[in-house]
Amino acid sequence: MDFTRMMRRAASAFVALSASVAVAPAMAGGHGIDLSGKTVEWVIPFSETGGSAKWANFYAPLLSEALPGEPTVVVKFMPGAGSTKGANWFQEQSYDDSEGTVIFGSSGSTQFPYLLGDPRVRYEYNDWNIVLASGTGGVAYLPPDLAEMMEGMDASALQDTDFIYGSQGATRLDLVPLLAWEMLGLNVEPVFGIKGRGDGRLMFERGEANIDYQTSSSFLKGVTPLVEAGTAVPMMSWGALDEDGDIIRDPTFPDMPTFKEVCDATPGCETEGEKWDAWKAFFIAGFPAQKMVFLPAGASNDAIVTYTNAFEAIKARDDFAEISKGRLGVYPQMTGEKAAAALELGTKVPDEAKAFVTGWLMDRYGVSLK
Repeated sequence: MDFTRMMRRAASAFVALSASVAVAPAMAGGHGIDLSGKTVEWVIPFSETGGSAKWANFYAPLLSEALPGEPTVVVKFMPGAGSTKGANWFQEQSYDDSEGTVIFGSSGSTQFPYLLGDPRVRYEYNDWNIVLASGTGGVAYLPPDLAEMMEGMDASALQDTDFIYGSQGATRLDLVPLLAWEMLGLNVEPVFGIKGRGDGRLMFERGEANIDYQTSSSFLKGVTPLVEAGTAVPMMSWGALDEDGDIIRDPTFPDMPTFKEVCDATPGCETEGEKWDAWKAFFIAGFPAQKMVFLPAGASNDAIVTYTNAFEAIKARDDFAEISKGRLGVYPQMTGEKAAAALELGTKVPDEAKAFVTGWLMDRYGVSLK
């Protein structure tokens, strides 16, 4: 099977699994656990300024209400090494020690080092127990003076501009925008080492960076005020997947062009071939299945049932669609089999895509993953 057909089938299967908004039946065979009087620590391996923080802070009070015994749910931030520090810490946690009071929030920037074989990765997704998967999108944006240089969706007028971008690292989720901008012929110099995408937004606000991207939750809360104030202008979204695995407009930002549209409109940028296939593969791994909640290795079925049922109860709230739209965007929130399918898609990419990206990272940034 060729690369394009493989990616189309994988994406199509995922869309089919995640499209339904109905609440899945609870897992069988579990009786649940009681968390009365306890504190649940939700560990996020980023700083408190980014999209993962906004995602977890949205869910935390709802989860507290939905869990048996209504425990206090505290979001704990553990940034470092592009999220691998926190993930490596979680790998060492035992369910027997935590008794269901420690959960972990992963993101695409945690998935990508795992996918690429980053030597700092000491965690194994297959050891963890998924209880929620959240899809999301991403938006790139510019200062008004640079946005005005674009002719419709054609970005070629920006190719003589020197861009600065605050980045967590080239092997993190940032490789999606970095590769996209390179395909558009833009000269983007990343400043590596920030601890979360919110720190990149702060660099943009201070004038230290002149191009940025945020995941949808962070864009909705952190960048929308800048757009309303006239200090930021959306450039494009990364898009979403349709039932055929093709990229379409993001349902949260239906009036915004996708990267594919901008690429098609920009001479020299191609939406076919090796580079496009690699970009799309990592986009699929990083965004439609981007944020996930896990219990540690050894979690009992009772605990998995308890958390799965709690997230299902949250999704079933009469007001969930309304309150989540402005904080998370319009994306699938998945439990049970759908969450397992999201995990599968988010932690595997075709060998061809991995080979291209590892070569690109070495050639472009001198990053070796051996």
